Amino acid sequence: MTNRLLSLLESFADRRVAVIGDLIADEFIYGRVARVSREAPVLILQYDSTEVLAGGAGNAANNVAALGGRARIVALTGRDEAGKRLQACLTRVDTRSLVRPKGYCTPVKTRILAGGIHTAKQQIVRIDRVVSTDYDAKSRAEFARAALKAAEGCDAVLLSDYGTGLVTPELASAISQKANRHGAVPILVDSRYDLLRYRRLTACTPNESEVEHVLGTKIGDNAVALERAGRALLKRTRMTAVLITRGSRGMAVFEPKRETIHVPIYGSDEVTDVTGAGDTVIATMTLAVAAGASFYEAAMLANYAAGLVVMKRGTATVSPDELRDAIKKQPRME
Repeated sequence: MTNRLLSLLESFADRRVAVIGDLIADEFIYGRVARVSREAPVLILQYDSTEVLAGGAGNAANNVAALGGRARIVALTGRDEAGKRLQACLTRVDTRSLVRPKGYCTPVKTRILAGGIHTAKQQIVRIDRVVSTDYDAKSRAEFARAALKAAEGCDAVLLSDYGTGLVTPELASAISQKANRHGAVPILVDSRYDLLRYRRLTACTPNESEVEHVLGTKIGDNAVALERAGRALLKRTRMTAVLITRGSRGMAVFEPKRETIHVPIYGSDEVTDVTGAGDTVIATMTLAVAAGASFYEAAMLANYAAGLVVMKRGTATVSPDELRDAIKKQPRME
């Protein structure tokens, strides 16, 4: 298994992945706690710096590129300052399919992190400036055309649905028909709120809280509840596989007529930052399946990548060297 995972990692190189979805600017404002305000019981921060990184589909695309794949992103972005800074973060990604409607405001998630002189900075508040879900017909049509074109000739499609209404099950169905015209192309979806409406795709990668939300159930430490939830998702979505990420509890892989596989976490459960970890999981999973991995092998690689990325601050990626070292450091698997 160790040699197999290393071989699959080498096969990531030049796999063409169309990343289609919601592009978000992740803004991080760093400050040092100076004192408590006299005006209100709040902290006053001495400003240090600001960093803007690609979030949402942008983070997924950057993760594909960082692992050696050829990522082409299809998304909407504004002509505003946030949009310009966002595009500057996609240096290794093909951005020719970005749609930039006039007057469109780039969605921004601002996280303010604070700490003392000798302490790590921690997130204390997040401010979301999210675009309206009421897209005009022209922008929606242009996005759909770009998505269908990008799906042609790729090795896999990654759909990143953060709930703005831009990526839809109907578009996913059209992409599936287009992409599979000349052979089977893996199509994986990460949908935050609308997962049950996506049908007959290759796989989905929800986290446990998303599963609990869409199914109206509680999982926690209940193995029976987890099994029922995974099987219910398989039945209702008709996916070929379902990967549920469970934080410190690891991952669970469900396939029809196969026994559930539980993958324990890689690394420490004392994480630094989980921002964008789901994007790393689906990016790694998509590349692995495109390279010929089984869903179990793909989950193993995604698990290593997730364990590495949560130890980094902010919206981060994982390199092939980091992933290779993680695989080699584990006890040899047969």
